[in-house]
Amino acid sequence: MKPSMELPLVLFTILSQTAVGIVLLSGLRRWSLAGGAGQADRREWTAAAALLALGLVFSLFHLGHPLDAVTALKHLSTSWLSREALVFALLAGLMLLAGVQGLPRGIVRLTVAGGLLGLLIQGMTYAPPSFPAINNVLPFVFFLVSAVTLGAGAASLLAPEEARPALVRVLIAGLWAGLGVHLAAPCVWLSGGTVMRLTGQAYLASPLYWAHIVIGLALPLWVVLKSRSIPRWLPFVLLAGALCGRIVFYLETMHTAANMGALY
Repeated sequence: MKPSMELPLVLFTILSQTAVGIVLLSGLRRWSLAGGAGQADRREWTAAAALLALGLVFSLFHLGHPLDAVTALKHLSTSWLSREALVFALLAGLMLLAGVQGLPRGIVRLTVAGGLLGLLIQGMTYAPPSFPAINNVLPFVFFLVSAVTLGAGAASLLAPEEARPALVRVLIAGLWAGLGVHLAAPCVWLSGGTVMRLTGQAYLASPLYWAHIVIGLALPLWVVLKSRSIPRWLPFVLLAGALCGRIVFYLETMHTAANMGALY
């Protein structure tokens, strides 16, 4: 038994993490530099709000009854999914408000903190006990790497010129971290229990996994190290690679029922 690809969740998580990455990097830049918000800074935040809103729309198609989406908030005390929906909906509003109002310091700080909290909650949402390989901190690590790399790539299209050298450094660090984590995880899983081992084998046998490694991580790293810049086409390559990796995350991570009926 294998899980489905869950395309709505693939799109939602990728877009939401890109949005969070944009505001995290913008917020950190604003704390380190004096001066008010420029037009480019405000454009980053409104673009992030639009990406997150689009991701939330895609997430509705994961529900059996999209028009009843508000009922997903009924179980905030027990459900990480409910908490995820609430936090990211609030984040979209905060991003838009910050962009419209010229990035007030208080709203920026609240949004940055909320973005980190959102990634943590998202990591908890997709780390259930029924998936032994990811019933740990790995989903949060995967999502944080995605936020940093996709956020830096997207921000390079929007940020002011003086911010781009810092974005290059952030992207290089994120890509190195991504390569390390995504290459190591399946190898570690191979030494685990039956279902965890099946997950590692499925990842390593998947062309999409290797497409993510090559297109989403290794190739961008080589380009950025060679040019010491982020070409305008590179964010779209990063996005394509991340989509491959996220499809693998949903498609190849094995459930505890995967080996049901077979000998262990």
